[in-house]
Parts: sequence; structure tokens; C-alpha cells
Amino acid sequence: MSGLESYFLTSSSLSFPFSNNKRSQVQCTPPRRSPFGIAPIKRRPILIVMASPSAGIQKLLHVGTKIVAVGRNYAAHAKELGNAVPKEPVLFMKPTSSYLENGGTIEIPQPLESLHHEVELAVVIGQKARDVPESTAMDYVGGYALALDMTAREIQATAKSAGLPWTVAKGQDTFTPISSVLSKSNVPDPDNLELWLKVDGEIRQKGSTKDMIFKIPFLISHISSIMTLFEGDVILTGTPQGVGPVKIGQKITAGITDLIDVHFNVEKRKRPGSC
Repeated sequence: MSGLESYFLTSSSLSFPFSNNKRSQVQCTPPRRSPFGIAPIKRRPILIVMASPSAGIQKLLHVGTKIVAVGRNYAAHAKELGNAVPKEPVLFMKPTSSYLENGGTIEIPQPLESLHHEVELAVVIGQKARDVPESTAMDYVGGYALALDMTAREIQATAKSAGLPWTVAKGQDTFTPISSVLSKSNVPDPDNLELWLKVDGEIRQKGSTKDMIFKIPFLISHISSIMTLFEGDVILTGTPQGVGPVKIGQKITAGITDLIDVHFNVEKRKRPGSC
């Protein structure tokens, strides 16, 4: 993937590419912290550079404020889990502490023996978005990535039956493996991308973003009417059918055809003092 233009998020400068390859720098004040440890942000910058796919992920991990995930956004996936096709987006939150860099190890927490894989297109927000109309929503996209929404399905099922949130099932450390961020120019048609995922070389998921129930402009508009989206925030747009278990010792590979791919090992989480 060398030669791809990638978006890297930084807290000190803003750089835009021009046709003559010059860059314009705008200095920003680092965000202050509230007593609760949350950083209210007035401006968050994006640095656009040429680099290898793995270089930008650390910036993304440190700058993004939240992950907004969309459930049941592919009709076939909703049906395979016995869920009705939604009439409006099903949203849930994931912490940025759940990010995992390409090549890392997905950890299965005790006492589970497996997790479910869900491959997704991630939309990275490029500028502050609040009450954005659908007609201009794509102007707020900074780039795209390939992500996995790892899910402790047993925990999720218990939470759903009790009417509880899915946070424990989807928000644990390493539960959002993610690629580097691709620029918009490298993804000219995000509504027609082939997503795929393999476990130990066996194809498990293959689907197209053209089958999303709620398209990217609608999702950005809808979510920004509920909460402010900041630069570096990520929207996980849902997974196609074929989700299933992955166990200790297995290897996941996934990608967007002709654009990017990632790989992750799967191991048991080891707590301090455990064998």
C-alpha cells in the first residue's frame, strides 16, 4: 500500500495538500482537560502526508474523541442474527481505548473462549460537525479506514435480553482493530466497496457497501443531529452478513478490495498474576 495518501491526526498543526504539493500550516492550541479527564475541543487538526499505512494509526488513537457504531445496517446481517431490519439507525458507542493497530493481538477476555468478527467500513470525520444537512454531509468526511467491531456475542445476548447497553460486549480493549486512514481521493466511491474477512485463510465475510441500509451522508447528518462530531471521530457503518466466532490461536485477515488489508492474531487476555 505504499504511495497511498493517508490522513494522520495530530494535535499541533493543520496541513492541507495542494496541487503543487505545498502545504499550509495553521497552529492550534492543545485542548484543555476538564475535571473529568475529557478534552473539550474547539479545533482538531488533520495532517495529510504520504506515508506507509501503519504510520498514521498512532495519531488516530490519540486524537479521536469517540467511536459511533451503527448496528444492523445491512439487511442480511440483521436477518442472520434474527433481528428486524431497522427503520432508523441503531447506534451504540465504543471507547477509543478499544482501538488496535494493524498487526496487533485481539484479546479474548476471561471466561470467554471466542469472539465474533464484524468487518466494517470506518468513516473518519474531518471537521467539526453539528446538525449537518445530508446534502453537504460528505464535506465533513476526512477519510476512510477498514475496521473490525469485535463482539462478545454471549455478553451481548445477555445484555439485549435484559434491555441493557452493549458496552461490555463491544467496548473492551482491542475490540476495535483498525487500519490506517485512507484519503477521500483514494476512495472515490465509498458506496461501492467490497469488504472481506478471512479466518485462518477461510473466507467468512464478503459484502459491498452498496448494500448499506443507511448511507454515509444520512448517517453523518443523523448522528450530528444527536451529538457533535469532532475531527478524528470515527463512524463504524455496519457489517455485512457472515459474522461468526474466532477462537484463541486463530488469525484474522480483512480488507477493502484493491485498497487496504489488515491482519490480527487472537489470543486469551492475560491478567496480572494469571498463568
